Amino acid sequence: MTDEQSPKTLQHRIDGPQDAPVLVLGPSLGTTWHMWDRQIPELTRQWRVLRYDLPGHGGAPADPSISTADLADRLLRTLDEAGVERFGYAGCAFGGAIGTQLALRAPQRVASLALVSSAARFGTPDAWRQLGVVVRANGLEQIALSAPERWFAPAFRDVQAAIVDWSVQMARAVDPGCYIAACEALATHDVRAELGLITVPTLVLGGAEDQVTPPADARALVAGIPDARLAVVPGASHLVPVEQPAAVGELLARHFEATWTQQPAVVAVPAQPAPVVPAPVPAAVPAAAPVRPVPQHAGGAAAGPDRYAEGDRTRRELLGDAYVDRAAEETEEAAGDFEDFVTRYAWGEVWNRPGLDRRTRSVITLTALVAGGHHTELAAHTKAALRGGLTPAEIEEVLLHTAVYCGVPAATSAFAVARRVIREETRPRE
Repeated sequence: MTDEQSPKTLQHRIDGPQDAPVLVLGPSLGTTWHMWDRQIPELTRQWRVLRYDLPGHGGAPADPSISTADLADRLLRTLDEAGVERFGYAGCAFGGAIGTQLALRAPQRVASLALVSSAARFGTPDAWRQLGVVVRANGLEQIALSAPERWFAPAFRDVQAAIVDWSVQMARAVDPGCYIAACEALATHDVRAELGLITVPTLVLGGAEDQVTPPADARALVAGIPDARLAVVPGASHLVPVEQPAAVGELLARHFEATWTQQPAVVAVPAQPAPVVPAPVPAAVPAAAPVRPVPQHAGGAAAGPDRYAEGDRTRRELLGDAYVDRAAEETEEAAGDFEDFVTRYAWGEVWNRPGLDRRTRSVITLTALVAGGHHTELAAHTKAALRGGLTPAEIEEVLLHTAVYCGVPAATSAFAVARRVIREETRPRE
């Protein structure tokens, strides 16, 4: 079996007594296993703790996955190789999404479950795909710099400068291609209709000040999962295990002690060499994995079905699911071949050629649409330009330039269309 055919596993480390039952801890997007450092002294008193990294995080191989179900399968293979049959599981946010997949796909192996800062569906598919587009265009720097605002409550940020800086460096070290793939995984993750099938004893734990997965998301999980329990930690935001390590450690320990009614069958696994982690603050971020470019079509050689799928994905990333679905509903049957042509060759091939980035292609497209007076398409591609990384100021510069070369009347009409779309797309959402 070649390396490409070999079952994929996840980078991990193990702490705690070799003969103890195994507890698995899953990380949030943009973090590493070190986000759980300060729970380890508490949890390893009675469990053997396995922590893992997402692909491209913390120096893990940059082997992207675009579904939480696939990552759950990779984790199960990792546990198989470690000789672990049954285990408890606690996952934060993205790690919680993987936890729900484990409970649905392999309930006989999950002894008990804890979902931390998690949700049955995270936001909207459009929002995650738009974030992926922004990362593809601009990299992870702005995402990393804004991470503390999403992850920590204001009071914590004010007094924990070292941890805030650590969080920025941790997010900055992620492989961009793997981050984009994770955005796609979260865009397609929706287990709302399946929550009633989860039979694993479940604790839902969240921060009272979490704006990413607010307490309403936690309550929805509790309402959907039979016999699930809810715990809300006051004063904490999204990365509640980092903000309130003692409270989270105690809540997890009590939950797993109370619900782990059957001793799991465990094969002893060898200890893995790892740096000693000081308890007071998270450990230093591991070296970042080499950045791999996002795969792009070279043009002309891709098979038809692949081009169509890639085109549909690109079109949805830039124009949004609602726009594409509405266009499909409004398309007359006679125009179906034309829609297929546009999806395959405009969106699937030309937009994904490596010769120009998407920002540049948006500039060209806006200019052409202004010149042709195609205002309906101009509105759609103004939205696409925003999703592709152009700022409102840059879009206005493009239109100003077209006023010189395409004519003032054409540019005047274009300004009216573009400003309306920019107002709609940038106004605050409740």
